[in-house]
Amino acid sequence: MVLPRITISGLRGGSGKTILSVGLAAALSKAGENVIPFKKGPDYIDAGWLALAARKPCHNLDAFLVDPHTTVASFVSHSKEDGISIIEGNRGLYDSIDPDGSTSTAELAKLLVSPLILIVDCTKSTRTIAALVMGCSHFDPDVDLRAVVLNNVAGSRHESKLRKNIEKFTGISVIGAIPKLTSEDFPERHMGLIPTAEHDWAYEAVDAAGNIAAKYLDLDLVRQIARSPLIPVPRTDQLPMARPKPRLDGYRPRIGVVQDSAFQFYYPENLEALEEAGAEVVSFSLVSGEPIPELDGLYIGGGFPETHARELAANAAGRDKIKAFADAGLPIYAECGGLMFLGKELVLEGERYPMAGILPIVFGLSKKPQGHGYTVVKVDGANPYYESGTQLKGHEFHYSSVLEFGGKESDLAFSMVRGKGLYNGRDGMIYKNVLATYTHIHALGAPQWAEGLVRLAAVYSHK
Repeated sequence: MVLPRITISGLRGGSGKTILSVGLAAALSKAGENVIPFKKGPDYIDAGWLALAARKPCHNLDAFLVDPHTTVASFVSHSKEDGISIIEGNRGLYDSIDPDGSTSTAELAKLLVSPLILIVDCTKSTRTIAALVMGCSHFDPDVDLRAVVLNNVAGSRHESKLRKNIEKFTGISVIGAIPKLTSEDFPERHMGLIPTAEHDWAYEAVDAAGNIAAKYLDLDLVRQIARSPLIPVPRTDQLPMARPKPRLDGYRPRIGVVQDSAFQFYYPENLEALEEAGAEVVSFSLVSGEPIPELDGLYIGGGFPETHARELAANAAGRDKIKAFADAGLPIYAECGGLMFLGKELVLEGERYPMAGILPIVFGLSKKPQGHGYTVVKVDGANPYYESGTQLKGHEFHYSSVLEFGGKESDLAFSMVRGKGLYNGRDGMIYKNVLATYTHIHALGAPQWAEGLVRLAAVYSHK
């Protein structure tokens, strides 16, 4: 198969690649193209904007969380020969957790044999930008750096100088120049762009980004780059992925997923894995106060419970029901924001907000990240989900921290090989069939996660 595709990257985080990627997805979709969005790295917020722009789920590609073979298989399984896959990178083009660049956007582009478009912030620079582009091009000749987009251009004279220098010294095409913008269409907060679920004008923001792309970029050249002769990729039947083993008894346990403006950080692959393992996934909201359905299991992902603490505290019926579920042995898996909700209280600016009260932990919020980056955990404590000795790769990004810990270290199932975790170098708080952790996992990198949750839900349903 030849799958049209482009990767978008920059020299650093905050260079404009998200607005460029979202704008391209929106503009090409509006023009009738079948855009398939992907986001490199552990990221939920940018992926949400890309999904909104393309009007379809955005899948994550990460060669740290998921082995390279499965990463390629995931890309192939979701891409289309008659579409254009847009892959947004993260950080700078060559940024990685190691000197070899194994987790960089450049390595992902090479793995997927994808041409790459580089967006460059040109603030108060002209000829030096050509040197930067040349450096990126020569740093790894195997990276197919095909074109450049200029960002924060001061005017036509500035743009002309930039184009002449880049094309003269690098031979790489400039396919667009975006002026300095004053629009507030993409407000930011401490974790980057505000999630789409919290943005009342999300569609207007996406349309604005699409209009910027259509006005300042040569979309025909973008199409040509995406559809230029590419090394074919194997068909999906030649790329078997590690997937959860499905239940074969015909019963589909009901697993609830909290999806609202407080809890919205879910990889599509995780929800797909639960269904593939045999579950019926049922979504509901804790912020709205709607009745919680009867369930056989529960998955609460990350998000921003701190911005919805008042609503969550006011939903006493919902908090009480989830605590009753936990006390009765319902399997509950919670990540980051979900972990905070299962705690005793959340303290914000001196005010204490009651949470579900399942875990004897009081959380507070800091102004600086308390855990940030990839994690590796070793399962060394008793728990109903993972075998002892299992090593899991994940990521953490949270501003919250433990103010009061009323449990025991033996209640924590994970020891941190990499990362900070929850308490004293450990993570994964256990209470009956509850496992709550700061570490987010990706189901394609940990297929036993979905198997474990669905298995426990099926056992609970037959109690």
